[in-house]
Amino acid sequence: MNQKEQEMWIKVNGVELCAQTFGDPADPPVLLVGGVTMLSWPDELCAALAGRYVVRYDLRDAGRSTFVDPDDPGYDLRDLVSDAAGLPAALHLGRTHVAGIGVGGFIAQLLALDHPDQVASLTLVSTRPVAPGPVDPDLPDHSPELMGQLFGRPRPDWTDRDSVVDYMTESARLMSGSRGFEEQDARAAAGAIFDRAGATAAAQRASHLGTMFAAIDCRPRWRERLGEITAPTLVIHGDEDPFFPHRSGAVLAAEIPGATLLTLPGIGHSLPRVTWPTIVDALSRHTA
Repeated sequence: MNQKEQEMWIKVNGVELCAQTFGDPADPPVLLVGGVTMLSWPDELCAALAGRYVVRYDLRDAGRSTFVDPDDPGYDLRDLVSDAAGLPAALHLGRTHVAGIGVGGFIAQLLALDHPDQVASLTLVSTRPVAPGPVDPDLPDHSPELMGQLFGRPRPDWTDRDSVVDYMTESARLMSGSRGFEEQDARAAAGAIFDRAGATAAAQRASHLGTMFAAIDCRPRWRERLGEITAPTLVIHGDEDPFFPHRSGAVLAAEIPGATLLTLPGIGHSLPRVTWPTIVDALSRHTA
């Protein structure tokens, strides 16, 4: 049985990050970088990674980590990379397998580039090789239809749990592929994120939407450096992802030396329950 531990607060890089571990510290360590909160990586998925010591955490200004002001952050993307680099060191993990999902994949890529001695392997899920903002000419942008549906509807009352859960459940439906939406799981995930975040509207927006990524400085670019990545790399991407379309994953796999691309058919910008057996098998093999 892969045991989940209580949340802990670890001071790194001048902030306190809320983290949680699964499994035996004697097993190979895997650091999971989420799309802002640790719940980007579901409990059952983490627990299923038997034989690995799994660490997940909330980014600063999200979940239960240090919260200041996600709308006017006094840090940049490289600070988030330094945060991630500090966690394995603080936990005395040594070389660590790193997996990043969504915008957490930006952090994972830069961790492999800027701290190569710390990264035993790299897994990139539903992410892309460029920061928020205009994409390169050869990369697909967010689906215009999706963006219209996401942002053309009334915003929730971010201080009301039911309002937020309804809104984020509909967002999950819009982001899911043809076989990726499970309403019960989506509602439970949104409720869990709400319950762990601060009570203010800003805290809730940041924890659910990662609004700090629209405000932080992500320069300099790193796509041109992908050829420097030496960690064995696995890229996992749904072929119906409307937010970071599948070609983004294909480009990552093509430009990182020796990388492998695992395509999830019928899956959008999410890790629904239907994918967990495939994800667990792939991660277990990749981190062996």
